[in-house]
Amino acid sequence: MILKRFVAGPIEANNYLIMDENTKEAVLIDCSEKSDEILKTISDLGAKIKYILLTHGHFDHVLGVNEMKEALCTEVLIHKNDVVQLQNVNGILSVFGMDGMQVPEYDGFVEDEQELSIGDLKIKVIHTPGHTEGCVCYFIDGMLFSGDTLFRESVGRTDLMGGNFETLLNSIKNILFKLDDNTVVYPGHGPETTIKHEKLHNEIL
Repeated sequence: MILKRFVAGPIEANNYLIMDENTKEAVLIDCSEKSDEILKTISDLGAKIKYILLTHGHFDHVLGVNEMKEALCTEVLIHKNDVVQLQNVNGILSVFGMDGMQVPEYDGFVEDEQELSIGDLKIKVIHTPGHTEGCVCYFIDGMLFSGDTLFRESVGRTDLMGGNFETLLNSIKNILFKLDDNTVVYPGHGPETTIKHEKLHNEIL
């Protein structure tokens, strides 16, 4: 497996490229801008992007969706409960004083406990509402791509549309914290962490 992290977009979101080395099938998790660096890396690796997988629909994770979808000729998947976030993306952009954008397109939905695959790699979808109603994490080979649900020693904000702090705490404590302590967590912003580290050091929880 090959894993590459790219920090992109106006709020420095993490975009992750995961590729199965044998088949070259790959996914891009979140898509915060059309990035020449990401496109060049995909080309250099010979990666075939099967899906763009969205952790949620906030603008800083979807700004590049339409252009990257077209450039890569791929499908965009999101949880159905976050379609409303895509539809209202310009409302949130205005809150941040930013210009509007074309509403991101999507092709289908992911569901809780659904299993996707790229080559021999299995991708498990974990629905973790709280930051938004349709937030999901993706579990791949002992690694959790947590979007804005869980950060290193922090958690996602819950003061925007669809956010609920108690729901977020439930998602983390009763779903994510049941994963193995050694699970490496790759969040939507900032550095990686582990489930064990967050159990011990995340003061918000």
